[in-house]
Amino acid sequence: MSRAAETSWFSTQGRSVRFRLLAIALLPMLVILPLLLGVAIVRFDDRFNAMLISKVNGDLTIAHQYLARNLEYTGEHVEALGFSARFRDLVRGEDRAELQALLEERRKELSLDFLYVTGRDGKIIASSPSFDSPTIRTAWPVVESALNGIPSTAIDIFANEELAEIDLGLAWRATLELVPTPNAVPTDRRSETRGMVVHSASPVTLAGGAPAALVSGLLLNQNLVFIDTINDLVYRAASLPEGSQGTATLFLDDVRVSTNVRLFEDRRALGTRVSAAVRSTVLEKGETWLDSAFVVNDWYISAYEPIVDSYGKRVGMLYVGFLEAPFTHARYMTLLTIVVAFLVMTAASVPIFLRWARAIFRPLERMTDTISQVESGDLGARTSLPVAQDEIGRVAGHLDKLLNQLQERDRRLREWNEELNARVDERTRELQLANRQLEATTKQLILSEKLAAIGEITAGVAHEINNPIAVMQGNLDVIRTMMSDQMDKARTEFRLLDEQIHRISQIVTKLLQFAKPEEYAGYVERHAADHVIADCLPLVRHLLSKAEINIVREDCATRLVLMNRTELQQVIVNLVVNAIHAMPDGGRLTLRSADSDLDGKPGLIIEISDTGVGMSSETMQKIFDPFFTTKRQQGTGLGLSISQTLVTRQGGKIFAESEPGRGTTFSIWLPEAA
Repeated sequence: MSRAAETSWFSTQGRSVRFRLLAIALLPMLVILPLLLGVAIVRFDDRFNAMLISKVNGDLTIAHQYLARNLEYTGEHVEALGFSARFRDLVRGEDRAELQALLEERRKELSLDFLYVTGRDGKIIASSPSFDSPTIRTAWPVVESALNGIPSTAIDIFANEELAEIDLGLAWRATLELVPTPNAVPTDRRSETRGMVVHSASPVTLAGGAPAALVSGLLLNQNLVFIDTINDLVYRAASLPEGSQGTATLFLDDVRVSTNVRLFEDRRALGTRVSAAVRSTVLEKGETWLDSAFVVNDWYISAYEPIVDSYGKRVGMLYVGFLEAPFTHARYMTLLTIVVAFLVMTAASVPIFLRWARAIFRPLERMTDTISQVESGDLGARTSLPVAQDEIGRVAGHLDKLLNQLQERDRRLREWNEELNARVDERTRELQLANRQLEATTKQLILSEKLAAIGEITAGVAHEINNPIAVMQGNLDVIRTMMSDQMDKARTEFRLLDEQIHRISQIVTKLLQFAKPEEYAGYVERHAADHVIADCLPLVRHLLSKAEINIVREDCATRLVLMNRTELQQVIVNLVVNAIHAMPDGGRLTLRSADSDLDGKPGLIIEISDTGVGMSSETMQKIFDPFFTTKRQQGTGLGLSISQTLVTRQGGKIFAESEPGRGTTFSIWLPEAA
């Protein structure tokens, strides 16, 4: 390969490494952070929706509790009236007019729509208001329960004719014209005439001990006070953001019979119907609806639950909800603010990163250009970089010094060569043969001197390059650790970087061995813990085959250790053999390695755990003492002592934890190879 080709090749490789390092530096900002931002936005959106559903579910719980309390309140008051002394006296007496007056008085006090006393035959004894029919239906579960002596309260659906028998005003109030509603189940009905009634009955006893029932009812159709009370209770002032509004509704089947949802500014949406999807979920399946739903003319975060009558049938729904648009607007504005802030920070920080990168790579480019000029024959070429305190700046300064020495020695050699040539020219022809021998010797001396100079330069450059190589390799390891979840995306690039750095390291090592072979005859390589552990297992396989022992490997360490491979294998094999001896009846042997810091120093830890017989606290205090053994005739008592010495000599530590009957764990901590 020509010198120009070599220069071009190294220049290309330099640009490739530069661009890759720039990509690594910018990867967190331009790739990882956007991905994390996307995940955070999706998570935020999910949590936001969950929060809205949780709120509307809480609102539905409050409305349900109010409805249940209203039923309970009605039942308690009717029962209290039935057990009052005045009522008992009147119902057992003959003065029906006074009993009628009492019922009228109590009905108005309790805000009931009707209140009457009936016997088992359905005959009306007294009522408020006065019934046109002398008898009334008693086949209600509520009334039958009271006639059997048990008070009961429930929601029941009254036909319009039944309401008319009680009071024509109730029949008129229950009647609602159906309003065509998008998304509702198609129907031929034009109106809803049934009434949803809070139906309560309490047992009473007539004269002679005959059973009777005190029955009350509260019509919920168009009962705006009832539904507005629920809305005010659930959605107090300032409970929702500006622009949103809360609504509540009672449905008879799928028809709104009492609501504060508006069709127009001054008209409530009475007679409108719920969507087919909500009807199917709540009325047909009996499930609670917690989701966004289109209510009359807008989208609401809605909650629906079925209402069951005294027969156990689903006859209606209770609804609460609030306008969705203000929450959607707030969510989008929040997400937009996050995205804009991220883009602004990225736009501001990327130029700074690029400027720092240029400042780092400028000395490397100057050194590459200088070396190319020297290779081309310009021995006066220099980097001429200002003095810097970082590793690359110091390498550039040392390169200039080495080039100065090379140029000076080359000058001296040339002067010496010229002087020798002048002396040879002055010789006579009789010394021509000697002159030729002298020329050969001179050439050999020049070559030796050049080789010596190159050796010194090579050794100096190699020593100085080792430091930045170690820094680059360490930073790559740190980046690899930080990007553990995203390694698959850049695995090929990291592998190429490792190969190139390893190649540089090998070249430097060979240069050092060439320059000073006597100093590097015993060069020790760094070791990965998992490789050493893997090499140890075949050494103890003959012992493992004698017992039913399961081996578990957990190789998590990414750092390397600088320790004689044979000594490290000796320590691991000794601990593994001890673990096997501790499990004569079989068990589980766990070999684990992981990165670990100790007293602020980076390193790695190797753990050998067994599920054997374990050791007492007295034995644990002596295990590292020379000649102490629990194996009696099978051991010398020096294994753990020697292992501790080998580990301590490398700056490491060895620990042990054990409990009788629970097994033993030995931990070897070794400092990370620099």
